[in-house]
Amino acid sequence: MTSSSEGMQQAILAGGCFWCTEAVLKDVRGVQKIESGYIGGHTPNPDYRSVCSGATGHAEAVRVTFDPAQVSYKDLLGLFFATHDPTSLNRQGADVGTQYRSAVFPLTPEQEAQTREVIADLTVQDVFGKPIVTTVEPASEFFVAEDYHQNYYENNPRQPYCMAVIAPKVSKMRQYYSDRLRA
Repeated sequence: MTSSSEGMQQAILAGGCFWCTEAVLKDVRGVQKIESGYIGGHTPNPDYRSVCSGATGHAEAVRVTFDPAQVSYKDLLGLFFATHDPTSLNRQGADVGTQYRSAVFPLTPEQEAQTREVIADLTVQDVFGKPIVTTVEPASEFFVAEDYHQNYYENNPRQPYCMAVIAPKVSKMRQYYSDRLRA
């Protein structure tokens, strides 16, 4: 389901480690909820250990519940592409494997069309100087990750990975996209 009675919609985005994607999108105006989880694989009921093995086919992803009156799906895509490397196949920094792929899992035909349009626009503008390898994959069942993965950066800001990898992304978001953040 992509919307609720309150007019909320959902988007599923995989930009490498789900802790990073969650942290950079969490404070965007209009984002109501973010859940870290797994999607796009073939193993039923995956867990973190099995996904990290690379054998399940799942990607680490976030399911974003948002108010389209405050932030559009295309705006979320723009922020998603601006805050991870969509030109690295199956890797983000030191995180390597298909579970760290850059992927979008559209939930409606409109989301699929908008995703392909954004990728085409970024490609024509040569924004990244290299080909975009982000895949557009059919949405399958989304499995919410274990509780300790939810709000990971907020709950573990002094953890070395958070300090070295996530904090710079959050800082970039706050610096360059402050007009999109909650007041």
